[in-house]
Amino acid sequence: MGFQEIAKNRRSIRAYLAKEVEEEKLNQILEAARTAPSAGNLQAYKIFIIKDKQTKEEIAAAAKQQDFLGQAAVILIFCQDPYQSAKKYRKRGEELFSLQDATIACAYAQIAASDLGLGTCWVGAFDEEKVREIVHISQTLRPVALLPVGYPAETPPPHDRRPLSELVVKR
Repeated sequence: MGFQEIAKNRRSIRAYLAKEVEEEKLNQILEAARTAPSAGNLQAYKIFIIKDKQTKEEIAAAAKQQDFLGQAAVILIFCQDPYQSAKKYRKRGEELFSLQDATIACAYAQIAASDLGLGTCWVGAFDEEKVREIVHISQTLRPVALLPVGYPAETPPPHDRRPLSELVVKR
C-alpha cells in the first residue's frame, strides 16, 4: 500500500481483537520509528513496550478510563528525552526538539502499523505522572504519547476534514 492510500484510509481504532501482534511486525514498527527524522539525528526519545495485561489496564485507567488501551496487544509509550537534545541544542532542544523527535517517531510507528494491517489510536490524554509511576519511567524522560497497537475489531467511517483553505496560509 502506498503512503497516500495509508494516509487516506488510516483510522483511530478503539476496539481490538484478542490477538497478539507478531514480534516481526512489532520490530518493523519500531524500525520505522527509528528511521523518523530527528533534530541533529539525536533521536532524543525512548519507546517503552507494554504487553502485560495488568499494566495495560492500569495505563488505561491513568488515561481517563480509555479502556480500549487495555484491549490492545501492545501499548507503545513514546517519551521525549530533553537532556539528550539539550546537549546540542540547549533550551530549544530540551523544550521543543526532543518533543518533536518523540512525536515524529510515534507518527512513523502509527503509519507503519497501518501498513501492516494493524490498528492504532494516538492517545495524548493521560496523567503523565501516573503513567511514569506505573511503568517506572525515569524523571529524566517525559511520556508524551501512548500508542495502542493491535488487530482492529472495528472499521470506523472516515471523519470530515477541514478544507485546505482553512489550514493553509499562502503569502
